[in-house]
Amino acid sequence: MRLFLIPISTKRVLVYARPLSKDLAKELSVLDRITTKAAEIWAKWEEADKGWKMHLVRWGNRVQQRIPYEEWALKSIPSFKTQQRVNGDHGKTKVDVLFPGNAVRLERVQDVLRTVATERQELHRKKMMWCLIAAPITAPLGLIPVVPNIPFFYLAYRGWSHWRALNGSKHLELLVGQNILNPISLPGLEQLYAKRVSGVLEGSATEPSYSEVADDIEQSEDRVLLKMSDAKKLATILEAPELVLEAERAIIQVGERLEAAEKTKQENKDEKKDS
Repeated sequence: MRLFLIPISTKRVLVYARPLSKDLAKELSVLDRITTKAAEIWAKWEEADKGWKMHLVRWGNRVQQRIPYEEWALKSIPSFKTQQRVNGDHGKTKVDVLFPGNAVRLERVQDVLRTVATERQELHRKKMMWCLIAAPITAPLGLIPVVPNIPFFYLAYRGWSHWRALNGSKHLELLVGQNILNPISLPGLEQLYAKRVSGVLEGSATEPSYSEVADDIEQSEDRVLLKMSDAKKLATILEAPELVLEAERAIIQVGERLEAAEKTKQENKDEKKDS
């Protein structure tokens, strides 16, 4: 397994895990196989141009886009036991963390990953339990013919999603706690972020010292670093095609959050002026 630490804005990052083994599919758990089968069924439903399948797919895609990118990212990290099943040495050998050294200081990588690992654990635990309790209550709706029990499947899916994210966060916390992470500043990422950082931090020099630039980023206001077109560039640099969707989702969501925060800030200023 290899970890990617990708700054989306000057204050927010995307942490994504990618398996190194090419034959990881052979080691899939029963739950993962069920999930894969469900994805195949969903793909077929997406081809429908009318009826309840079409409406369900549209609704489902909107719901998935609203799921926080942090949850998707944590779900990319397998549980510790799953990774050990794939790699018996996992937990004993170093795990590489690829990141841009001119956007995040090397000394801060551990702290950033620890925050990502712990800040949402309680949230995922509570929501997972709520979904597991609520799902059986909707089971009688399955008696209705023709139309599937959408509330049950939705709650079951969200419960599974929170469970995966919780396991991923615990795994990441374990790696940080055991100090077996190996941060590597990747030149390709440095080149991409050198352009983006210079645009966000006016007058900053990216050439003399990456650590100084990273310090400037830490002290600046929260601003988006990446453009939508950068998602494909990241996937190419990191040789992870699946990263395109994750990066695009993160860029959109972070941008929306910053816009909402700025709007609220401006409204508060206007209220003070009026009063």
